[in-house]
Amino acid sequence: MKNFLLAPSILSADFARLGEDTKKVIDSGGDWIHFDVMDNHYVPNLTMGPMILKSLRNYKITAPIDVHLMTKPVDNLIPKFAQAGANFITFHPESTDHVDRTLNLIKEHGCKAGLAFNPSTSLNFLDYVIDKLDVILLMSVNPGFGNQSFLPSTFNKLREVRKRIDLHTSDIFLQVDGGVKLENISEIAFSGANVFVVGSGIFDHPDYQKIIKKIRQELKCSNFKSLH
Repeated sequence: MKNFLLAPSILSADFARLGEDTKKVIDSGGDWIHFDVMDNHYVPNLTMGPMILKSLRNYKITAPIDVHLMTKPVDNLIPKFAQAGANFITFHPESTDHVDRTLNLIKEHGCKAGLAFNPSTSLNFLDYVIDKLDVILLMSVNPGFGNQSFLPSTFNKLREVRKRIDLHTSDIFLQVDGGVKLENISEIAFSGANVFVVGSGIFDHPDYQKIIKKIRQELKCSNFKSLH
């Protein structure tokens, strides 16, 4: 039985009551909190910084916080997010001149390290740094905005990354971000993902617990398919 994890993306939460909404989604069955950081430079939007993450920790959010840096450059932000309480920090290879050095920097600050791939980014970076990764994040939309539709080309990319992970000795999370919803999560899981970033697919529903329960039922169906 695969261990599937849900990482609700608080980019889709109610920012007027962010602490309350974040606690509610965790209490309703979310596993991690996905924290999208956009800089209006690497991507055409501006979102949250380390102070907001620290505020969530002060609000007694104890769940793992998964920081996705859609910024350029990234190295100066890593210590700040680590000190604010991040557990995972993921960045895009295009956002640094030295991918290996940036991965080391994340680990030096006590966080798990991840590499994120845009829809058109080559997986060749994995040939050189997969041994240093705790997370591989595949973007199933072009980064920068929420509420986008899942790109079907992601399925083939997922299968390719899953093969690479399975050939490797490390336990690496394969995460998908963008357009993940109840209607497609089973197929995404069947293609190899085990961590699912879900934004509007959870937060647009009035009852978080109910929709998360439905999502987990779909994931059980995916497990059943994979065993038969």
